[in-house]
Amino acid sequence: MRLGILGVLVALLAIFTAPAAQAEDGYDLWLRYRPLDTAAAASYREAIGPVVAGGASPTLKAAADELRRGLGGMLGAPSASSPPVVLGTAADPRIAALRLPLKAAGPEGYLIRTVTLDGRPATVIASDSEAGVLYGAFHFLRLVQTRQPVARLAVASAPKVKVRVLNHWDNLDRTVERGYAGQSIWDWHKLPDWKDGRYVDYARANASLGINGTVLNNVNSKADSLTAPYIAKAAALADVFRPYRIKVYLSARFSAPIEIGGLKTADPLDPAVRAFWKAKADEIYRAVPDFGGFLVKANSEGQPGPQDYGRSHADGANMLAEALAPHGGIVMWRAFVYSNEQPEDRIKQAYNEFVPLDGKFAANVIVQVKNGPLDFQPREPFHPLFGATPRTPLMLEVQITKEYLGFATHLAYLGPMWEETLQADTWRRGKGSTVAKVVEGELFGHELTGMAGVANIGTDRNWSGSHFDQANWYAFGRMAWDPQASARTVAEEWARMTFSNEQAFLEPAVGMMMGSREAVVNYMTPLGLTHLMATGHHYGPGPWVDDLERADWTPFYYHRADARAVGFDRTRTGSDAISQYAPRAAAALLADERDLLWFRRLPWNHRTASGRTLWDELVVRYSLGVDQVAAMRRTWASLAPYVDDERHAEVAAFLAIQQNEAQWWRDACIAYFQSRSQRPLPAGYAPPAHALEDYKALSFPYAPGHH
Repeated sequence: MRLGILGVLVALLAIFTAPAAQAEDGYDLWLRYRPLDTAAAASYREAIGPVVAGGASPTLKAAADELRRGLGGMLGAPSASSPPVVLGTAADPRIAALRLPLKAAGPEGYLIRTVTLDGRPATVIASDSEAGVLYGAFHFLRLVQTRQPVARLAVASAPKVKVRVLNHWDNLDRTVERGYAGQSIWDWHKLPDWKDGRYVDYARANASLGINGTVLNNVNSKADSLTAPYIAKAAALADVFRPYRIKVYLSARFSAPIEIGGLKTADPLDPAVRAFWKAKADEIYRAVPDFGGFLVKANSEGQPGPQDYGRSHADGANMLAEALAPHGGIVMWRAFVYSNEQPEDRIKQAYNEFVPLDGKFAANVIVQVKNGPLDFQPREPFHPLFGATPRTPLMLEVQITKEYLGFATHLAYLGPMWEETLQADTWRRGKGSTVAKVVEGELFGHELTGMAGVANIGTDRNWSGSHFDQANWYAFGRMAWDPQASARTVAEEWARMTFSNEQAFLEPAVGMMMGSREAVVNYMTPLGLTHLMATGHHYGPGPWVDDLERADWTPFYYHRADARAVGFDRTRTGSDAISQYAPRAAAALLADERDLLWFRRLPWNHRTASGRTLWDELVVRYSLGVDQVAAMRRTWASLAPYVDDERHAEVAAFLAIQQNEAQWWRDACIAYFQSRSQRPLPAGYAPPAHALEDYKALSFPYAPGHH
């Protein structure tokens, strides 16, 4: 009897100590550092000994602490007899004695080498700068996290872009414009006296990707952000971020001289206005000596700017640049502009305004350009400004938060979207003049380079509103470091670090990620349709909207569907927006069916590449999008053995929401476009579940992210 009880106890003990996936809430992001299985841990412990830091500066301490935290979590206590991990800069005599080519790696680059040090093997993580050592430490951890060999290393890495920055559209009341992950993580009311521990974890996550800057406040900014109390709050955050080599930037409201400076004007050529900004910059740098500079949204969507005074974007940017230059700061001037007067074609305006200003910006100004010429749609052709301003550096702006791709509940990995833009050929200096080469500064020899991502971060425990949206933050950082990076490689890295290294998990999961954005395009805006979202909050379909204050705010402006045709003619017979591209690039865009209705207005019976009519193809694509989400749900259900219950259940629930909303999108759009085309559905395709008027009647006044 006692043996029987003992046997039961042993069996129960085996169940409760089995290495089952523990419940996780996503807070640790891709820095989970969970214990490896016994054999893998033992193998790594033979190659990885104690961490030895060559210096005690805050940054070197942060690097050493991260290595000890990560290696300790994954491998347990190190063996003193195993090769040490030595980190340091050329200022460390041990590193200097190795005569490594650290200068060649650049100011933020690093080397990870297996070497002989003091007569015994060692792994060295070295850089010309402390920032490089920090980035190298995270790279080394990533090798272990993704189960790569570490016994004979010869790694060299350096960022191809200088300014790798998040743009937080966070308001001072802690709402987040286009935010779907809770409140702003900046607790302005408690700053500067209380610094939430989460700020350090935010810095760790960004440093692990090489992100080296953050714009704290919304581009639709308040002048209050530039007052003394808020400068002190920003300085407190800068103090937390400094060991992780993350600079703080602020969005500057152009009319601040009037609102907080007591002036009657904000004219950039007015001496008093210039004096205000010089004094303001001096004040900020006294509090934040490594302040990065200003991000500016001007003369766009009602924001004040230099055009209010008959001045140009260059006049406004250069005034701010003059104030920042003595301190080493930069101006990131956004090219997302469209005037109060309604243009013939809104997407032409940024090119028309900025190309004539090429070469007129100060050396510390960089113009920030969205990936496409409209507004972060599920698919847009690359922005024609890329390659069109040889004397003006351009930085790429992408939107990590999914304002137009289903908020936080739709799974859409954006790596392929950004790769599509970065690999697009502008043809401005012949074949191979890719957007990536413009962004890297290579095409025109620019020193000041940058990439910005509109953050998806909030107070939700998982930071991003959903577990898979963390992948977009991750992909932004990795692709800003290297704009030539493969979206698939980045997705696999993230999936390994976030979920599992099992191949049986990785192949289906990464495959699902890689197809997810195309699924969203299909069920929202196939074949070059665009901006079909409902008004204001952009939640759900609204292709029928045609009665807003501005025509170019309405979906109808972009598709113009009637009984005969659909699409926007941007060829020479229409707005001729296509002429803003180099001829070879224009030819490629016109030949790409993915952008069909973006550039062309075509009859419903136009024959598509499939042989189907345009109308039938539209129905097929909308339906395919729903089918693709259903397939994603099945894939995810099959991956339950590899993922902890808590995260698996949340992703599954969100995929169910996504399938329902994809069906809604498909049905509402087909109902609307059928009301215009008056054509029957192709055989075998189900009609919409409800009448068009039912879809039109839906209202969501409290949808998130719209303030």
